[in-house]
Amino acid sequence: MRGSGYVVRRIVFAVITIYVVLTLNFVLFRVLPGNAVTRISRVPNASPKLKHALEVQFGLDRPLWVQYGRYLDQLFHGNLGISYVNQRPVFDNLRDALQNTIPMVAIGTVLALVIGVAVGVLSAVRRGTVTDHASTNLAVLFYAFPTQFLGLMLLMMFAGVLPTAGMSDAFAINPSGWSHLVDIGKHMILPVATLVLTLYAENALIVRSAMLETLGEDFILTARAKGVPRRRIIRSYALRNAMLPTITLIALSLGSIVTGAILIEVIFSWPGIGRALYGAVLARDYPMLQGGFLVITITVVVLNLLADLLYARLDPRIRH
Repeated sequence: MRGSGYVVRRIVFAVITIYVVLTLNFVLFRVLPGNAVTRISRVPNASPKLKHALEVQFGLDRPLWVQYGRYLDQLFHGNLGISYVNQRPVFDNLRDALQNTIPMVAIGTVLALVIGVAVGVLSAVRRGTVTDHASTNLAVLFYAFPTQFLGLMLLMMFAGVLPTAGMSDAFAINPSGWSHLVDIGKHMILPVATLVLTLYAENALIVRSAMLETLGEDFILTARAKGVPRRRIIRSYALRNAMLPTITLIALSLGSIVTGAILIEVIFSWPGIGRALYGAVLARDYPMLQGGFLVITITVVVLNLLADLLYARLDPRIRH
């Protein structure tokens, strides 16, 4: 009963969080400096008649509370609105952008997890050695670097060697299926490398800490005393127990992947949701901004909710 109450409380808190954030999304973009109508008309000194026509067309002539009520009503019916810039439904724009973002983020996250776990286990097993010091210091170094700094460094280092902008070669003439995939893969190398370097370090440090704590447990010492092979102790006992808190902590940090991807997409002109939101900010495209940040908010809140529920499942004391 207490467990179900904890789940309900977490879900209610998540729903409230999403509502507060979508309200802030609506208000903040309208109080910030800049004029959406000027951006839409693409004429800084547009006539009052043209500005008024655009305000009427997009409903910006209504009072703010009327716009807010209309915004909530559209959301309730699953409508994210129409983009001011390209006149397409925001849902279609976000769907196209997410189709480009998800493969890049998924590949980078999986690679960062594999490398981070391997480095963390190696550092813990060889604690105090040169390997441990080198891998830990390198992880701390990459963990301290901002995402945009790493991206710009890679861009300057590999410009001319690897594609540094876009998702495919714009000058390729009717590329076949395989050559098109290879082209996309080449363009994906630098964005994925930036994401991996950003994330692997955090995973490695978390795994190393969890492994060191587990290797000091009594059941590990007992297994050693019984003569269980060292490799089996590490793989079957220590790593399995160390992964429980590690998975939960990694799930809690997944939300930061979304914000990190925004910076990476802007640096490498990757046509994903990050670049779409960057363009929407410049154009004061309110529906795109509201829809994009709503998607990001829901992603972060849901991932954190799943992490909380997983942690409570692993440690029942959290539920009380």
